[in-house]
Amino acid sequence: MHNDTPDVSRFNRFVITPILIIASLYSLYLVIHPYTPFANMSLSILDLTQVQRATHVFFLLVTGYLLSSRVSNRMAGVGSYIFAVMAAFPLYAFWKIGLDPKFSIIASTFWLAAILPAVYPRSGFWMDKLAALLVFVPYIYQVTFYTDIIDRAMTPEPWDLVMAFGLTLLLLGQVYRYTGAILPCLVLTFLLYNLHSNIFTGVLAHASFDFDLLLAKLFSETEAGLFGIITGVSVKYLVYFTILGGIISALDLGRIIGNIASLAARGRPDGPGIVTVIASVFMGMFSGSGAADTQFVSTISKPMFKKGGYDRYEAAGIAATSGTIAMITPPVLGSMAFVMVEILAIPYSWICVMALGPMLLYIVAILSYNYLYVKKNNIKPIEGIELYDGKYFRRYCHIFLPIFLIVGFIYFGYSVSLAVLCSLTLFVIISYLDPTLRPKSPMVLLKGLANGFSSLIPIGTAVVCANLILTLMVMTGLPNKFSQLLTMVSGESLLLATLFAAGFALLLGMGIPPTATYVVASSLTAPAIIKIAMANGIPAEAALLATHMFLMYYAVLADVTPPVALSAYAASSVFHTDPLKTGIYAAKVALPKYLLGFSFILAYQGTALLIIPMWRTASAFTTATDFLIRLAAVSAGAVCMAAANVGYSRRPLLKWESWTLGILSLGLFIPVLWLNVAVLAISIWFFIGKKSDKASIDPLAACEPYRQPTGGWPDS
Repeated sequence: MHNDTPDVSRFNRFVITPILIIASLYSLYLVIHPYTPFANMSLSILDLTQVQRATHVFFLLVTGYLLSSRVSNRMAGVGSYIFAVMAAFPLYAFWKIGLDPKFSIIASTFWLAAILPAVYPRSGFWMDKLAALLVFVPYIYQVTFYTDIIDRAMTPEPWDLVMAFGLTLLLLGQVYRYTGAILPCLVLTFLLYNLHSNIFTGVLAHASFDFDLLLAKLFSETEAGLFGIITGVSVKYLVYFTILGGIISALDLGRIIGNIASLAARGRPDGPGIVTVIASVFMGMFSGSGAADTQFVSTISKPMFKKGGYDRYEAAGIAATSGTIAMITPPVLGSMAFVMVEILAIPYSWICVMALGPMLLYIVAILSYNYLYVKKNNIKPIEGIELYDGKYFRRYCHIFLPIFLIVGFIYFGYSVSLAVLCSLTLFVIISYLDPTLRPKSPMVLLKGLANGFSSLIPIGTAVVCANLILTLMVMTGLPNKFSQLLTMVSGESLLLATLFAAGFALLLGMGIPPTATYVVASSLTAPAIIKIAMANGIPAEAALLATHMFLMYYAVLADVTPPVALSAYAASSVFHTDPLKTGIYAAKVALPKYLLGFSFILAYQGTALLIIPMWRTASAFTTATDFLIRLAAVSAGAVCMAAANVGYSRRPLLKWESWTLGILSLGLFIPVLWLNVAVLAISIWFFIGKKSDKASIDPLAACEPYRQPTGGWPDS
C-alpha cells in the first residue's frame, strides 16, 4: 500500500517522477547518440558500454528505493528473516578481509540500509531513502575511476571492495522489496557456495574463492557480474519495450485495442473467451509482460464473461492463461527472449519465428477448452452489452502500423532499440493526428515515460540478479557439474532429462521471475539436454535452439502455474477470486500447454514446430511439410485433451470416455507420425460416437473442490 499524503505526493511529483523521466530519456537518447554531435565528445556514460550499464543500474536502484519508500504497512515473514540471516554471512566475510575499520563501518552502513527493513519493517521509510542516497556513491566511483577499476581487477583496492559490496547488497535489498526473498536468497546461496565450496565432496567439490576476489569479479568484470551481458539485455532491449508500454497506456490506446478485439464476440456464445485471447495477442504485440496483459484483458472481458453466464473461476482462469500469451507473442516477446539473443548470439528475428508455433498451439489449447466449455454448459451469445462492428476496426486499424514497423526493422536487421524508438514515435504521431486519440496535454507523454521506466524496475533488477547468478555459477563450473549429474540421473534418456528440466523450471518459477528462472535452468540443464538430444539424432544446432526454447517456454509457464502464479494474481484482482483457486483453474483451462514443450524437443521432426532449428539443418520443403504435420497433430492433441478435460466433445462424455480420451491425447504430442495417426483414428470415435445423456464429472480435476459452489458472480 502506498502512502499518498500531501507531502508524499509532492515528493513523487518533484523528485521521483523527474528522475524516472530522466532515466527514460537517457535510454532513448542512447539510441540516437551515435548520430548526434555529442558522439565525438567521448563521454563515458554515453559511449562506454560498461558505464552505460552502470548508469542503467544506478537509475533502477535510485528510483526503485525512492518508490519503495512510499510503501506502508510492511510485514516481516519467515522469508524475510532467512534473507537477513543469509545476508549476514557476506557481511561477516567482508569483516574478515582485514581492512581498516572505517571500510567495515561503511560496508555495514550499506548492509543496514539494504537489509534492516527485512526484519524491522518500520525502518523502511528512512532506510529506503538512505539506500537511494547510498546508490550515488558506488555509481560516482564507477564513473570516475572506471579504467583504473578494470586495470586492477585482480588486485582490488579497499575502496573497490567497499563499492562492490555496497552495490551488491543494495541490489539484493531492492529485489527483496519488489519480488520477495527467494531470488536474493538464491543469489546468496550461490555466493556462499563460492565462498565455501571446499566443504563439498564428489561432483560438487571445488576450491573456495576469497571474498575480495569475488567482489572484484562482480564489480570490475566487463562481461560478467553486476554489469555483464545479461544486464546489457535490460539496457539494450527491455527498457525500450517498457517505455513503449508506458506510452501506449498513457495514450489510452489499450482501450481501442480492446474494443477491436471485442468484434469477435458478436453473435458467438464463446465470444468472451475469444475476445480475451485476441486481446492478449494484440497486447502481446506491444508488451511482453504476462501479468500486466492479464490485468488488461481481465478488465475488458469481465463484463462479457459475466453477461455470458460463465462460471467466475472459469472466466478468471481463461483470462490468466490468455494473458501469458504475451510472453510468446512476436514481435515483443518476454525478457527471456533477449537474454537468449545474448547467450546464443543469434538474431532476435529467429526467436520471433521460433515462438510462432508454440504461440499458435497455446491459442488452440485455450480456444478449444473455451469452445467445449460453452457447448457443455449451453451458454448463449451475450446481449445487452456494447459491441463494435467492422466500421470501428476500419476507423482505428492504423494503430497497428507501429507494430508492422517493428517487424520491418527487425527483418531488415536494424537494432531492436531503434525499431522500438521509431515505433514509439509513430504511436505519438498517430495519436496527435487523430482527433479522437489526441492527448489532452503533453504531460500525458511525460507520465508515460515515468510509468514505462517504473514498470522496468522489478524486471531490470531481477535481470541484474540473474547476471550475478550466472557469474557465480560459471566461476565454480557448476553448470558442467550439474549437467554431469543430470546425464547420470536420466540415464541419457531425453524424455527423463526434459521432464526433470521442465519440473526444475516450474519449481524455480514458483519463487523467482521468469528471466531468472530461464537463466538458472538453461545454465544448469541445457548442456546435458543438448548432449542427450544430439545422441538421439538431433543435429547440434537444432538441439541447441530447441533446448533453449524448451526451457524458455517452461519459464513462461511458471508465470501461470500455482501456487505462485503472477498472472493468476492479476486476474484474481479483477474478478475478485481467490488467487490460489484462480491459479488452479488457469492451469486446468489449457492443460495441454504443459505438454507443448515436449512436442518440439523429443525428436528431430518435432523441432519443425519451431521452424528455425529444422530450417537451419534441412530443406525448406522438409521444414514446411514437417511443420504442418506437427502443427496438425499437436493441435488435434490439444483439442482431444480439452474435450477430456471439459467432459464434452460433440456430446457429453462418460467418465471412462474422458479418461480414455485424455490418455490417448498424450500420443498426439509425441513427434512420431505413425503413433499420431493411430491415436487420431481412435480418438475420432469419441467425437462421432453414439450420443449419451450422461455427462461426466470433470475427470482431470476430480480432486478439485472449487467447482460451481464458489463460482458465482457477486452482485457488486
